[in-house]
Amino acid sequence: MSRTPNSRKEETHERIVDAAARAIRRHGYAGVGVADVMKEVGLTHGGFYAHFASRDALLVAALERAGRDSYDSVRRAVETRAGKGVSGFRSLVETYLADGHLASLETGCPVAALGCDMPRQSEAVRVASAERVQRLIASVRGLLPADAPRSAAGVVAGTLVGSLQLARALGDNADGRAVLAAARKSLLQQYESH
Repeated sequence: MSRTPNSRKEETHERIVDAAARAIRRHGYAGVGVADVMKEVGLTHGGFYAHFASRDALLVAALERAGRDSYDSVRRAVETRAGKGVSGFRSLVETYLADGHLASLETGCPVAALGCDMPRQSEAVRVASAERVQRLIASVRGLLPADAPRSAAGVVAGTLVGSLQLARALGDNADGRAVLAAARKSLLQQYESH
């Protein structure tokens, strides 16, 4: 089956966004260069503007992709583990704070990877970043036990993000894993339904 020009362009666009989504997690917003992203997908810098109006437009698309990928990962874990009697909240906590997120910066929540950079961006990127944070809080709220106060979602989201950031700062070692383990234990003790 031959591809139409639009499907090739859409496929190329998706490859660019995927590469940029990995890059923002790995290097932060400032470390994402158009030339580097285009090179990673085997294209020239000049072809970039056929897909995006600006670098900021690429950053917004990359943030959206990284957030969607992270959300999908947690959603799959929640669905898979629900059949085994594991609560959605427990699945969220254990997936978000998994030790595997210490080994690779290219996985996990973009809010944890970019939180400190978000306020320093252009208005378009700041708006997209704030929307991503709101979606994270809403996702947490949807998985908290029914008797948890509404304000708990922001506290839990902050604990998830901050714990992952601190653990990554310590590294993929016993210290980093200890931070994640302590955060998992604390959140589950405080909010898990009994």
